Amino acid sequence: MQNDLRKHIGLALLRIAPSALMLSHGIPKFQSLISGEEIQFADPIGIGMAPSLFLTVIAEVVCPLLMIVGFKTRWAAIPAAITMAVAAFIVHGADPLQKKELALIYLIVFVAVSLLGPGKFSIDRK
Repeated sequence: MQNDLRKHIGLALLRIAPSALMLSHGIPKFQSLISGEEIQFADPIGIGMAPSLFLTVIAEVVCPLLMIVGFKTRWAAIPAAITMAVAAFIVHGADPLQKKELALIYLIVFVAVSLLGPGKFSIDRK
């Protein structure tokens, strides 16, 4: 019983803390998206700056919010993980490890969340 509780607390921490931290990257991008100004954003996969920004906002704002409350957690972790893979391997592909380290850490966490699920302290488990 004690180990089960620790496991679920650990799963909650694994999904909530990184997701909350990811919002500090996503909210400025969301503000840029809705500002009405000309969009200046990287186009790492060749779909255009506006679509790239829109997809990044979904992955860095919407998906983390879903993971924080634990709703459709496994599904929400996938776009976030894909975005971090693009950031690490395409945007920062030629950069040294120190430059891509944060994206790699987020990638690992979001893949783990997708594989492990949200735990019992989530909307998914209610």
